This record gives sequence, C-alpha cells and structure tokens, in this order.
Amino acid sequence: MKKVHINAGKIGLVFKNGDYKRVIKEGGHWLRFRESVSIYNTSLSFTSNTIDLDVLLQDEALVKLWHVIDVLDHELVIVYKNKKYSQTLTSGRYIFWKGLVEYQFTRADLNKIDITESIDKAAFSKYDFIKHIRVFEVAAHEKAVMLVNDEYVKTLTGGTYRFWRNDITIKIAKADMRQLQLEISGQELLTKDKATVRLNFYAQYKVMNVEKALLETKDYEKQLYISLQLALRAYVGSYSLDELLESKEALAQVVFENSKAMATKLGVTILSCGVRDVILTGDMKDIMNRVLIAQKTAQANVITRREETASTRSLLNTAKLMEDNEMLYKLKEMEYVEKIADKVGEITLSGNSGMVTQLTELFTTK
Repeated sequence: MKKVHINAGKIGLVFKNGDYKRVIKEGGHWLRFRESVSIYNTSLSFTSNTIDLDVLLQDEALVKLWHVIDVLDHELVIVYKNKKYSQTLTSGRYIFWKGLVEYQFTRADLNKIDITESIDKAAFSKYDFIKHIRVFEVAAHEKAVMLVNDEYVKTLTGGTYRFWRNDITIKIAKADMRQLQLEISGQELLTKDKATVRLNFYAQYKVMNVEKALLETKDYEKQLYISLQLALRAYVGSYSLDELLESKEALAQVVFENSKAMATKLGVTILSCGVRDVILTGDMKDIMNRVLIAQKTAQANVITRREETASTRSLLNTAKLMEDNEMLYKLKEMEYVEKIADKVGEITLSGNSGMVTQLTELFTTK
C-alpha cells in the first residue's frame, strides 16, 4: 500500500490497471496494490485523454463535483469565471470543477437571429465569441431596411445591431436621410429652333420614405436623375433659343413642378432646383457674339445720332440769339478768341492800337 496526499484545490482520480475506481478529495489517502492516482487542478476545466467521459459519469460521487455542460450543434454556451467572461463553448461536452471557482453559464440558441440572452458587453470584444456574431452599423444620419431571407422585417435607425451568425441570411440596405444634392452637368439639349445648348443643373432632395425608396424602387437616385433630365429636355425643346435665354429663371421652377410627383413615387421629396449655367456650344457661341456686337453697335449709333441732333439744335438756338443781340455775339467771339489763345505758345503785340483790337484783327477774317 502507498499513501498519497491531495492538496487543497486538487482532486484525485484513482485507477487500477487503467480502470477508474473512485475519486479522492483533499487530505491523505491510502492506495491499494496496483492502484495509481491522477491529480487535477479544480481551478481548470477537466479534460482526459486516457478514459472515456461516459465511464466517469457513472460515478455519482464524481458527478457531484462537476458542472457537466452539453452543447448541441445549434447552441453556444458562454462561460463566466468568477463573474468575468472566460470562453465560448461550441457543440460538444465540457466538464468544469465545482467549488474553487464560481462558474456561470449562458446558453444561446443559434436557430434564431436575435440575441435575446443576457450577455456581458465584455464578451463582444472577444474573438472566440464575436466570430459567431453578425454586426451591422447604421450611422446617426441613416435609416436602413432589414431583410431576413429576402423578406422585409423592420426599419433600423442609427446604432449598432448584432445578430447570431447562422444559415439565415440577413441583408441591410441603408439610405442617407440628410438633405442631398444631385448634379446634372453638361447636358446638351436642342431648343425648338434646333440650337444646341449645354446646361448645368442641380436639385436638392431628401429621402422621406426609406421603405419605398429602397424596397419598391431600384436605384432611386438614378431614377430621380432621369426624371429631372427628361423634364429639362421637355422644357428646353419647347422654346426657341432667344425665348430660353429670356426665361431661364423660370426653367428651374417648371422642372421642379414637373418632377415632384415622380419624386414622391420614389420615396423622396425635391426641396429646390436651380440652373448653374446655360452654355452655347460651337459656332452658336460665335454667332450669338456677333449678334450681340451688332445689337450694341446699332444702339451706339442711335445714341450718337441722338447726341448729334441735340448738339445741332443747340448751335442753331445759339446762332439765333447772337443774331438778335450784338453784345452776345461779341461775348461769344471773345470766348473763341480765348480758346484759340490757349493753343498759341506766344503772342507779340506792337503799335498804338489797343490790345483787344489787335487780337481781334489777328484771329478774325474780314
């Protein structure tokens, strides 16, 4: 016989010729002939490669010392050790010793998608657990529709959503709920008189019905773009170039009114529209420039003729006054003498005649 001592926190399993016989706890024990003991740390889970667990489970005394956890194929078990996350168990049988360590076990059913179990947040940062989770992020400015096996289930607002990872398919389609802007640039359109113009147009819009926009419509942004594009073509094609250029401020309002109904069907609301540029292309630009130059030249000629007529009328009125008033004539004569004198560098006077008389003789012709 041989005596063995089992320390605190240890458990011994006694075997004879390889067959399990009994369990021994803390303290001193005598072993019989050909008996041996395997000592296990009760702070760790129990594993054995030398004997079948089903054999050990026949001993009720030993089973009372164990937590026996059977995990089915569609299950997970989250293990907490002394109230802290320890590990995640997949399908199989697991043994944990009772007594020294406080264990808690949370069983999860993977046949469903929603995580309804009470799981500590710390577990979501552990890889061996999070690999069984599907995570979807929806930003604060977004809404999303959730499809399970391609069927609409619910609409999600901003936040983080977690679902069990299994054979059930989950899809998330998101839409930006902020005010958005759609640019329609470089649209070459024909006017009623076959002139080509290039338009840069924009529209501000907002998604109002996320279910209609994402579920009932394919690519609602593209369809909104096409709707605005067709409204532009219809408007431009009904006016001549001159009429279009004169009424381009009304273009945005007409397109806005004509596109509202279509936008509502797409689940969006158009807030405003505007025209950035109306650009004439190719030879049309040169032609319009020549027309503009001709118009401005004609306007300038009209103004010149008007000023010439007014000036001639003023001279005629002045001549009539001078004809009836000799003193006015003399004053006008002196005014012109003064203007002529401004252009002369030097004037020399001689003789006995007065200065005014000599100047008059110098600048006037009899």
